[in-house]
Amino acid sequence: MEALAERTLARHLDTVRVKKPQVATKRLARILDSTLTLANQVGFHSMSLRDLSEHAGLSMGALYAYFDSKETLLLMILGTVSEVVEETLGDAPKELPPVERLRWLLASHVALTEALSPWFIFAYMQAKSFPPRARAMAVAAERMTESLLAEILAEGKTLGTFEIDDVEMCAALIKPMLQDWYVKRSKYRRRHITAEAFAHSLSAFVEHAIQLRHAGALAG
Repeated sequence: MEALAERTLARHLDTVRVKKPQVATKRLARILDSTLTLANQVGFHSMSLRDLSEHAGLSMGALYAYFDSKETLLLMILGTVSEVVEETLGDAPKELPPVERLRWLLASHVALTEALSPWFIFAYMQAKSFPPRARAMAVAAERMTESLLAEILAEGKTLGTFEIDDVEMCAALIKPMLQDWYVKRSKYRRRHITAEAFAHSLSAFVEHAIQLRHAGALAG
């Protein structure tokens, strides 16, 4: 949480009034952790700044040293999530053939959402109550993942590795299967399914659905 708080702080140095980096990072980590906990319990819309103050153990004045409203706090959280997703998933190894790059993307997405589960659950479950600007950010982040999937699928289709009628639709169908890992995490926990096992099964399912034409493409 402190690493993410440090990243968030770096993006908002012009507005955060706490100037000592160590103090600012630790307190912001408490604020972010409390926000995600409360929002995932009662909903971000229902959470008041007074609730947040009490849960984080900080005064209202301390909260306002970091943001001026709940919407600003929301945009800080969504901005950090979007930045991490873009940096992590946008770094797919270009030298790999499409099928291996697709596996990499699926596995990386599952690993990322496993590591940052509260952040992704928050963005997914609370999106319907977000104000317009925040909702647009959440939608843009989702579309970014779909576009990364579509890029790999389109290349595989061009090379004759994948057989896909509608690349964009295929990417749109894969996205909710990825989301199922963190939205319905308890379902997989009861079955003792690990993140790695889920990613492997998802890759196998997708590969079968898009009909890999060359048996050699399945190697590795």
